[in-house]
Amino acid sequence: MAKHIFVTGGVVSSLGKGITASSLGHLLKARGYRVTMQKVDPYLNVDPGTMSPFQHGEVFVTDDGHEGDLDLGHYERFIDENLSRESNFTAGAIYQSLISKERRGDFLGGTVQVIPHMTNVIKDRLKRIASQSGADIVITEIGGTVGDIESLPFIEAARQFKRDADERNAIFIHVTLVPYIAAAHEVKTKPTQHSVKELRSIGVHPDFIVCRSDHPITSKVRDKIALFCDVPHENVLSCVDASSIYKVPLALHEQGFDHKVLRTLGLDIRDINLNDWISFNTRLDKLGRPIDVAVVGKYVSLPDAYLSIIEALGHAGVHHGRKVNVHLIDGETLKADGIKKLLGQMHGILVPGGFGVRAFEGKIAAINYARVNKLPFLGICLGLQAAICEFARNVANMPGANSTEFAEETSESTAYPVIDLMPEQEDIDDLGGTMRLGSYPCKLKQRTLAAKAYGEPIIYERHRHRYEVNNSYRDALVAAGLVISGLSPDERLVEMIELADHPWFVASQGHPEFKSRPTRAHPLFREFVRAAIATSDATRSNEL
Repeated sequence: MAKHIFVTGGVVSSLGKGITASSLGHLLKARGYRVTMQKVDPYLNVDPGTMSPFQHGEVFVTDDGHEGDLDLGHYERFIDENLSRESNFTAGAIYQSLISKERRGDFLGGTVQVIPHMTNVIKDRLKRIASQSGADIVITEIGGTVGDIESLPFIEAARQFKRDADERNAIFIHVTLVPYIAAAHEVKTKPTQHSVKELRSIGVHPDFIVCRSDHPITSKVRDKIALFCDVPHENVLSCVDASSIYKVPLALHEQGFDHKVLRTLGLDIRDINLNDWISFNTRLDKLGRPIDVAVVGKYVSLPDAYLSIIEALGHAGVHHGRKVNVHLIDGETLKADGIKKLLGQMHGILVPGGFGVRAFEGKIAAINYARVNKLPFLGICLGLQAAICEFARNVANMPGANSTEFAEETSESTAYPVIDLMPEQEDIDDLGGTMRLGSYPCKLKQRTLAAKAYGEPIIYERHRHRYEVNNSYRDALVAAGLVISGLSPDERLVEMIELADHPWFVASQGHPEFKSRPTRAHPLFREFVRAAIATSDATRSNEL
């Protein structure tokens, strides 16, 4: 059977359980093992698809159309594997499935309880991802913090799973905080001790403790944690804040984390190949003169709302050996009279996806600035739709062109609904049923910027949207100079657009940021950053 690794967190949230789990996954894969990863979330939402990015950060979409936790993005970027809907489930999804069975009478009138019914469903999900993925090792991150009441069923299910699977087939890794107290000039182990005590009180004895801190953790401190938490000294690891999350696997490898985990699981210690990862980090440390890229959205108060976009820009920057400074700009603050002040020093403008009318006009203004001033532009999902509206209004002589999504929200009609639902979507009452979710093919037009970037005629990108380019206006937009560089294979859906009279102006209906990898920058981000670098260099040359 597959080996299972459970990662829990203690003391506080946002410790970096996902990065720790992803780093271990990368190391184990680099040793030749097939690795898959899974996130379980204790909240009662069925999935994060309807949750505000202000609270939860971005919604990460898998190839098969699952709307998942943003940690799935870290997993994919670190282990370079495409995950699936089996890689993320919530307490809400578990309760939903149990209640549906109870209403159907599947329990034959019996009392439905957290134990054994809920825990059995959780254990079934743990087994299912192993069988479907064919993985040698499954790493499962349990969301929340030990001690939270909502996390208890998941930790209990993992405890039972380890008991059923045998000691060497499942292990627990506990990530905990070792804070530095400035007044005492030392790090403190008591929060870790209490966290492990809480974990042990519910029947789980951690095999490893990963200590997160912003200060060095000495061997003496690790000895103390090992003694009070009853864990071998060598299984207490230090994970100090790093300048980049991509350095964490190397820091853990230096402490033999992957070697110790494999030994505990009874697996062979195979040779490891970290050449590409080391090369990436070497380039990361030697980045040249920065460029400035504006990301114009509406969730800018929480950078995690655009996490994959920020990471993809960083990957492209490393590819070209240049640092990318990302400036998150609230579209609501962009007004015609002040736009040059905010965007005048930028070398590229990116308009990301999103829902709702708020900040949409600011995005239109940013796109207009990029088009008129020949600044490199990349539009993603709603960014493509905004680019269509801007072009229709200001080039194709369609004043007030808009999306019917926003016309509904503002109770205003538009004479030119250039973005609209497809006819077959209009009679569907369940809005979720009108969404395009997951990976869809796109046929690229030859000799376009998109085709040159991808280097292949058919590409696949992940989608998460409801509205499409209205085909009734397609010919008029093309006649005005819009280049439709990507279509669905049946040519019914516009997937990508660009401008022929612009240095680099491309927009995609899909979300290319989800497929970018540290050692393999996504083609659209790679070429967008290349164009931004050219703009930066030309500006600097003129100044000199």
